[in-house]
Amino acid sequence: MSSSDAPSTLPTTPASAPAGPSFAELGLPEKVVEALAGMKITHPTPVQAAVIPDALAGNDVLGRAKTGSGKTLAFGLPILKRLSGTRSKPKHPRALIIVPTRELATQVRRSLEPLAFAARLKLATVYGGTSYDRQIKQLRAGADIVVATPGRLQDLMDRGQCLTDDIEVTVLDEADHLCDLGFYPAVDALLQQTPAGSQRMLLSATLDGDVDRLVRTHLRDPQLHELDPNAGAVTTMDHHVMVVGGFRDKVDAVTALVEANARSIIFTRTREGATELRDALGERDIEAVDLHGNLSQRVRERNLHKFSSGKARAVVATDVAARGIHVDNVDLVVHFDAPNDAKAYLHRSGRTARAGESGTVVTITTPRQLDEVARLQSRAGVQSRHHDIRTTPRPMTSETLAESGTEAPAVRASGGSGPRNGRPGGRSQGRSQGGYRGQRPTYSERRPRRDRDDRPARTWEDRPARATRDERPESGKPAERRTRPGATRPDGKKARWSADKKRGTGNGARRG
Repeated sequence: MSSSDAPSTLPTTPASAPAGPSFAELGLPEKVVEALAGMKITHPTPVQAAVIPDALAGNDVLGRAKTGSGKTLAFGLPILKRLSGTRSKPKHPRALIIVPTRELATQVRRSLEPLAFAARLKLATVYGGTSYDRQIKQLRAGADIVVATPGRLQDLMDRGQCLTDDIEVTVLDEADHLCDLGFYPAVDALLQQTPAGSQRMLLSATLDGDVDRLVRTHLRDPQLHELDPNAGAVTTMDHHVMVVGGFRDKVDAVTALVEANARSIIFTRTREGATELRDALGERDIEAVDLHGNLSQRVRERNLHKFSSGKARAVVATDVAARGIHVDNVDLVVHFDAPNDAKAYLHRSGRTARAGESGTVVTITTPRQLDEVARLQSRAGVQSRHHDIRTTPRPMTSETLAESGTEAPAVRASGGSGPRNGRPGGRSQGRSQGGYRGQRPTYSERRPRRDRDDRPARTWEDRPARATRDERPESGKPAERRTRPGATRPDGKKARWSADKKRGTGNGARRG
């Protein structure tokens, strides 16, 4: 689930605005309403219309809605209303927005910064991979709103550079992803350090597991707004499965897909795989950038800007980046390596078909992984068409894919034919789980294994005989045998292991 949109990608209101209150009628500050109008946003989306009144009333809010629905403004506008008119003390912000990734922190900042400027409020972003000095300077200047990832925020709090005594509102954005990344203990500790009576809002695609623990522990009678009963699935997507023979065919398939579609996002399982696929596309004259945790924050922002500005045709990303890419008009999402679970599948796929637009999602797989991919899509609640790369017509546009292929076969029960570790890709991904250098040959190119019947027969007498003690070569050294202190040797003398240890000699001596 994504909860933020950059100003240039926020949904605009059509000429015939839907019936309902405008932002001005919701009681927002006049300067903020004017700033929204400058972005051609005059009426709230359904999630905004549902959440904003309860948030303005000071209630704790628990929300869930589909990708691209404008959840950033749903929690951001009430914060601006609550904090406007007063100033924060140095190192004492009054609102915290906790997000799972650096990219999402950047997106939230871009969405709220012009509105915060209109309300004369200061906004700071705090996340790892960047210098402490600039972030500390922003906090000392009296930042009103802090958008942060948990690790760096806790670090600055431990240093005494960010104090939570004056916190009035805390927002957990994409709480399920925070928990998926192992941030539950950190988030739980952060919330315990905010004032008990302060307002808290939690936005998540799912409301079970650790998310449910956060809700029960830290929210007081929250108002639930569940605008997406399908846990984030977008109904304007067309889902496809492309069956290939091996890794070379996978690269051929993704090349054909990217060439036929204007803007594409490709997901791999590993960081190394993302870099290698970017290089492979570059060798085929396709401008692509990668986005993953091995890159510095500066490089990640630069690559994302190249993609969003259209200088790069495709971005190759890992799952961590799936929630940080908020770019409209993405035509195609390709699962080069199938994700591990249905939730990851939906979040990856949600990078297309944003704000009511249509989009295409293609999962590339081999015959061995096909059953597991079918089960994955069944758990995600999506229907797909299946294609064979050898018979799929070219170019592979969304229209061509929609008119070709076959309906998905019935999902078979999990058995021994799938990957050994029970997830798509499994052991069959090879050395780097999605690598492209030193690829395995396709199934048709592999040499058949030698059958067991072709092996030369060997009798019991042919086995190599073990050398007896007398036949073994002498080393010239007496055999050493470990003995307990005080044990009697065969010659009747006491073992000196214990004495040697005390003198610092022998086998029992400690080495420096």
